[in-house]
Amino acid sequence: MTSPQPKATICRDCLTLEPGKDKRCRACGSPRVLRHEELGSLSIAHIDCDAFYASVEKRDNPDLRNKPVIIGGGKRGVVSTACYIARINGVRSAMPMFKALEACPEAIVIKPNMEKYAAVGRRIRQMMEDLTPLVEPLSIDEAFLDLSGTEKLHHAPPAVVLARFASQVQSEVGITVSVGLSYCKFLAKVASDLEKPRGFSVIGQEEAVAFLAEKPVTTIWGVGKAFAATLESDGIRTIGQLQSMEKNDLLRRYGSMGSRLYHLARGEDDRGVSPRGEAKSVSSETTFNHDIAALDELVPVLRGLSERVSERLKAKEIAGRTIVLKLKTGDFRLRTRNRQLSDPTRLADRIFNTGLELLKREADGTRFRLIGVGVADLTDASRADPPDLVDTLSHKRALAEGAMDALRAKFGREALETGYTFGRRRKPIEKSEPQ
Repeated sequence: MTSPQPKATICRDCLTLEPGKDKRCRACGSPRVLRHEELGSLSIAHIDCDAFYASVEKRDNPDLRNKPVIIGGGKRGVVSTACYIARINGVRSAMPMFKALEACPEAIVIKPNMEKYAAVGRRIRQMMEDLTPLVEPLSIDEAFLDLSGTEKLHHAPPAVVLARFASQVQSEVGITVSVGLSYCKFLAKVASDLEKPRGFSVIGQEEAVAFLAEKPVTTIWGVGKAFAATLESDGIRTIGQLQSMEKNDLLRRYGSMGSRLYHLARGEDDRGVSPRGEAKSVSSETTFNHDIAALDELVPVLRGLSERVSERLKAKEIAGRTIVLKLKTGDFRLRTRNRQLSDPTRLADRIFNTGLELLKREADGTRFRLIGVGVADLTDASRADPPDLVDTLSHKRALAEGAMDALRAKFGREALETGYTFGRRRKPIEKSEPQ
């Protein structure tokens, strides 16, 4: 069976390939007609679930369908995500919960259920991998796909395969996704944000420079508020202004970031889709009901978080070499500290002790509303925690931790606790997952 010839128009509902200029599909009458001159030649996609956590909750409780929903950790927490109804009222991710409720007092607040979201994310990930082996996850709810060379497998060009995938996710999983299709990762990601929710946007190579010219510099990866302020102080607000600058000038002004600005401003991105890029870090964090300054109160929380991170590392058969401590002060200022180990680890003992050293330097009387710990620079677990010739007791502690893991696996996490956490565990308001 031969695959159909790529067309410049596709109906996103009935998947009819129909060249022409009609506003509606000739076959089903749908207005969701996708039209682009390069539609048949593009194969790099970015797929992003729409308001993922909130969408899963609305799927499971139809009474929430037309109501504003915020996923977060109570009045002391922050917004993990919000549905589009809440966003219209000014609610944004990472906004303090009290501000979100001021903006949308009628919102229904639901605590995150990460196990449920992870299960849905895994199901969608498997559906992506059924399309192509080249899937690069960015988080629980988004990923890059490279569908180059899959036309014979699917008997359809990538644009049709992606439209079919979006329909399948909606019908089988019960949530919606937005799709960006382009010739490179940078513009595929930009495209997926253009028409949320249920979007499908295309950015072709011929139009890339002109399309980017009017966009703000924050469209470029790595240009956050601080760097955007630096660029604005130099009179640079749009990507078009960057396009008119010489590469050497950008390098002189902004170092290695200047090279990124030069190439991405012109739509040049030669990074491939890497399926090995699944997890960049594994972390866990908690927001307190009341700000805490005392080290002896922070320590048991750090220990419990370290154990959670260790559990996830061991479950995934991975380890990491860099320990990251995250603290947020009562006035929402973020502190991040890290230390690189001599060897990768997945042991709660090493994660905790390294995090504790970092924490002691920060416990200067400052009151904290959030603490987190994570492990980055991930690698295979086979390289983790070799015998330490200096710390001769490390091997015994590792064996003891293994015995504790076995008991907890059999009788539950609370069956065995260390002196740090006994009777002092705090239930997290919200926690982060592998990224």
